[in-house]
Amino acid sequence: MAIITFLSDFGECDHYVAAVKAKILSINSGINIVDISHQVNTCDIAHAAFILKSVFRNFPKGTVHIVAVNTIGQAGDKYIAVELEGHYFVSTDNGILGLISDAEARIQVDINAINPITTSFPAKQIFAPAATKLASSTAIQDLGPTIPHFKKMLGRHLKANKSLIHGHVLRVDHYGNLITNIEKTAFDILSKQKKYTITFGRETARRINEAIHAVDAGDIFIIFNDLGLLEIGINQGHASELLGLSYDSPVIINFNE
Repeated sequence: MAIITFLSDFGECDHYVAAVKAKILSINSGINIVDISHQVNTCDIAHAAFILKSVFRNFPKGTVHIVAVNTIGQAGDKYIAVELEGHYFVSTDNGILGLISDAEARIQVDINAINPITTSFPAKQIFAPAATKLASSTAIQDLGPTIPHFKKMLGRHLKANKSLIHGHVLRVDHYGNLITNIEKTAFDILSKQKKYTITFGRETARRINEAIHAVDAGDIFIIFNDLGLLEIGINQGHASELLGLSYDSPVIINFNE
């Protein structure tokens, strides 16, 4: 069954989400629509990119992803479809797709170049029809002319050498946990036969836990999560509030021989 995922900053209290779904189903009632989230902070491209990057590869190749975040964008932003890592993405060319993967796209097209539409609701009037066509086996190049590139914003990259890893908080999740850009693969390589100290805010730690319940309620835990990223939290507490840390806060691991 064809799959279209749907990520937006529309929230849940208005008609917008339902209107986009209705448009899809009115074109092809056999489409399977999967909601990723509609609680992305308004126009927050970094938030949306983190969510999408974390989950899109879990869907089968060929899945179509509608990314309706900051859809109006800026003057001159195109509406595009991109084939990337075997998946299709339909979005405003506002920089978000450049944050989800370092791979080169196979093709990118302008989906509003043929019979262009001016609308205040591009997710319904432009994204939904294009995504439904892709999910119904229309070739991406049939949706519009190819464009040479799409916007790519630069995300936070960690700094690493044999003596330290300098990362940042990428996301404060629903539980208040601090998800960083420090990858387990880099840590495993640099930490071999070394002791280390993890510094975040005014706190320091000298061990990484195997599970959250390895610490008592109210205590700080540090784990590598399901994404393979270093995560700092407080068992049954809100780490961001209690530690005074938020998006982009530094997290540093120093290694000692």
